[in-house]
Amino acid sequence: MEMLQFDFMQRALVAAVLVGITAPAVGVYLVQRRQALMGDGIGHVALTGVGLGFLFQTSPVWMAVLVCVLGAVVMELVRSRGNQRGDIALAMLFYGGMACGKLLVSVSAQAGSGNLESYLWGSILTVGPSDLATIAVLAAVVVAVTFGLRRQLFAICQDEEFARVTGIPVRLLNLLLAVMAAVTVTVAMRVVGLLLVSALMVVPVAAAQQVTRSFRATQAAAVGLGITVAVLGVAGSYQADVPSGPAIVLLAIAAFALLGALAGPLAARRHRAAPDAGPDVCDVVLPAQSTGPEAAPTSGPGPAPAGPEERRESEPSAGRGLAQ
Repeated sequence: MEMLQFDFMQRALVAAVLVGITAPAVGVYLVQRRQALMGDGIGHVALTGVGLGFLFQTSPVWMAVLVCVLGAVVMELVRSRGNQRGDIALAMLFYGGMACGKLLVSVSAQAGSGNLESYLWGSILTVGPSDLATIAVLAAVVVAVTFGLRRQLFAICQDEEFARVTGIPVRLLNLLLAVMAAVTVTVAMRVVGLLLVSALMVVPVAAAQQVTRSFRATQAAAVGLGITVAVLGVAGSYQADVPSGPAIVLLAIAAFALLGALAGPLAARRHRAAPDAGPDVCDVVLPAQSTGPEAAPTSGPGPAPAGPEERRESEPSAGRGLAQ
């Protein structure tokens, strides 16, 4: 507990908790729609924002927010068009962002400061009061959107056509989700670094969905796991004098392996306790624009559900998106 006597450790732990909440809160939707590596691509683009911040001697975090939001909007527009050249365009965006960022940093007045390393791999112990205030504001926005619009975001991630039929503004929400992913990357880059931020958005979600049976439970478990590994990673890095970002990610991977080993016995125990319990159930109530059972297509074989309030799917399997 002696580490709590230092102001920089107090700020580090608060930042870790905020990132542990926001990264899985957004990542659960990216995993659901099979865009797990989107955070990694945005991280490449964010490096240009960091470079611009160094070049113009402004806040690299806020400049990275601006560049990431623009990059995320471009990524979503390219994805929505669905043409064959989309992958090539995204690849050029990702690698061009990284190359441009490195070039801008090299010609800036702060080129020799070594600060770039802290943005690539994270340097949570150097988070200052202004950085913490920025992280808190951005995290509050992400949490408000991801939890406040959970029903609508779940609908567009599960079935865009169904969501469009019910009157949900699919394109606007897709853009909003991309923007929230971009903001999350900038929130987390001082904690785990731009090169590892995608892991904290994906691994806790993948670990949680092995032992949960509903979307709501998966989101809650992923956030809890994200907070746990972030706090333990910061505390462990302080004790062992190692970088916090890699420590947090390795702890998340260890939690994934542990829960993977427990998933089989837990599933067998549930089956013995309730052998006729049936498949997993979505516990997210879809928006009220749905008008009847005929408007609720299923995502797998079998009859249509009784209505939009409850949609059943087959039991999830490894490597598949959330089946709730």
